[in-house]
Amino acid sequence: MKIGIVLYPTFGGSGVVATELGKALALKGHEIHFISYNQPVRLDHFHPNIRYHEVRPFHYPLFDYQPYELALTSKLVDVTRYEGLDLLHVHYAIPHASAAYFAQQILKTHNIDIPFVTTLHGTDITLVGKHPSFEPVITFSINNSNAVTVVSQSLKDDTLKHFKIEREIEVVHNFIGHDSYCAEPKAEDLARKKEIAPNGERVICHMSNFRKVKRVEDVVKVFKKIRDKIPAKLLLAGDGPERFKIEQLCEELQICKDVEMVGNVQSAQEIHCISDLFLLPSETESFGLAALEALASGVPVISSNAGGLPEVNKDGVSGYLSKVGDVEKMAKDALSILESEEMMKKFKKQAYDHSLNFTIDQILPQYEAVYSSVLEKEKID
Repeated sequence: MKIGIVLYPTFGGSGVVATELGKALALKGHEIHFISYNQPVRLDHFHPNIRYHEVRPFHYPLFDYQPYELALTSKLVDVTRYEGLDLLHVHYAIPHASAAYFAQQILKTHNIDIPFVTTLHGTDITLVGKHPSFEPVITFSINNSNAVTVVSQSLKDDTLKHFKIEREIEVVHNFIGHDSYCAEPKAEDLARKKEIAPNGERVICHMSNFRKVKRVEDVVKVFKKIRDKIPAKLLLAGDGPERFKIEQLCEELQICKDVEMVGNVQSAQEIHCISDLFLLPSETESFGLAALEALASGVPVISSNAGGLPEVNKDGVSGYLSKVGDVEKMAKDALSILESEEMMKKFKKQAYDHSLNFTIDQILPQYEAVYSSVLEKEKID
């Protein structure tokens, strides 16, 4: 198949999953065309079955904001016509699904029928999509997609609750390629951990875009309670609008010397390989890809029970779940793992074993089945 994949090219989970999906499809012999305004951050090497097409919005003084959706629509039309695409797969509803629908209608005037699959990832539904200015467009785009998938049962429930959906929605969980993660740290990883924790301190980590919904302040509060009981270090990977508040809180709690803010990292496994525990106390998570990445590196997860997290983090097995904001329980659960070498070893193994339920080998055939079903229906129609 020749598949056009539309995505946000940044560090966010939807872009990561879309890129890794395309790379895996290319390895199976499909021809993949990534379409976005920048090269995806995970598109890090050349492959003969992969192409990248840049969307360049038109700059004109009349427009206060660049008309990206129109530029994307035109690019989808051009790439479909000149590359002979069989299918479009758009990740994230806004504005990708509506652009795909618009392109589909334009292409019909050229006697080209191009179906499109929409994958919903989270904030396009749970936050942005519910805004009155977007809701009618999102509802229309979902109902007029040729197929719709979501990354968790929780997100499917939210979509059906908040929108008037008149079509089937299929749950296809997120995935990771385990070859990129380190269930067993290498010598260089242990050396880096020694630099971070020279006296054998436990290393706790968190990774996010530092938005309010990630509740990074809870991460710091949980860490303080951990450090009050055992020697520990905290690695905060990422950046965002809440960073200044986090720095202030570290100063107030007098833990700055044990907290290192490392900024955005290209490779999550570089952090996970030297960590003993991952904290994710989010207020909302459609799936929790960051948690899954930790599990794949054998790092237990202490998380909230928000959204799709219970589908990823198995309570008492790969880590523990708590109600949003329950800092006391999170700290208690964390210490129950960290204080014992035996428990650490047990939970690390269980974390990795549980992550094997979300391998690319298991998820990829589900997407291929969606594609085949859509194309078969297109032939019948």
